[in-house]
Order: sequence, then C-alpha cells, then structure tokens
Amino acid sequence: QGRLVESGGGLVQPGGSLKLSCTASGFNLDRWAITWFRQAPGEERENLLCISRGDETTYYQDFAKGRFAASRDNSRNTVYLQMNSLKSEDTATYACAAELRCTGVSWYRHEYWGQGTQVTVPS
Repeated sequence: QGRLVESGGGLVQPGGSLKLSCTASGFNLDRWAITWFRQAPGEERENLLCISRGDETTYYQDFAKGRFAASRDNSRNTVYLQMNSLKSEDTATYACAAELRCTGVSWYRHEYWGQGTQVTVPS
C-alpha cells in the first residue's frame, strides 16, 4: 500500500539549515497536496505549511514564513522542506501527510502520512 517516508533530520546548531525529504512509494505524489507537520516533545502536532498539486504554498504558521519553504521533485516522487535560521524551538519530529487539496485538517485526516524524522536544535 502507499507509504510516505521522511528523511533528512538530525542535529543542527542554532542558525543552521536543514532540508527534509518526504518520499512516496506506492502512489504518485504529483497528484497530491503535501502538508508538513511538526510535534515538539509534550506538545500537539501542528500544521506548518502545505504545497499544492500546483506548487502553491499555504502557510499555517506565521513563524514558518521566510524560514521554511516546500518544493517538489516529481521525478523523484519527493517533496522537500527547506528550513533555514533554525532555533531551539524548532526541535521536533517533522512529518508529512498527503491529501487532495490543502485544507489544514489534522494529520490523521490525510490519506497518507509518515512516521516523521527528528530535528534537534540545541539551546
């Protein structure tokens, strides 16, 4: 069945950058909108942004504007999340999920979702 797998997480110093990948198997990502989520320890999972099938981005959090950007490489069946100027409060598990259109619904309302990749930014 269709799966999403995130990769690219790790330990990054404050002010650093990281590029995460969300790769689909069993279905074609170019037919789906992809939302990036994150969940900090002890906190609710929050919607960050969504890239539509037409490559338009919807930002759900103001702090993501100017620092986070999504892009696609349909030939690789992959959506990326470029994160710049990382802060300690960005420490979280980052996950992706697929829906037909960007709606801002909870991660479990999406058709597919991944298990996430850990990003750690020390204080």
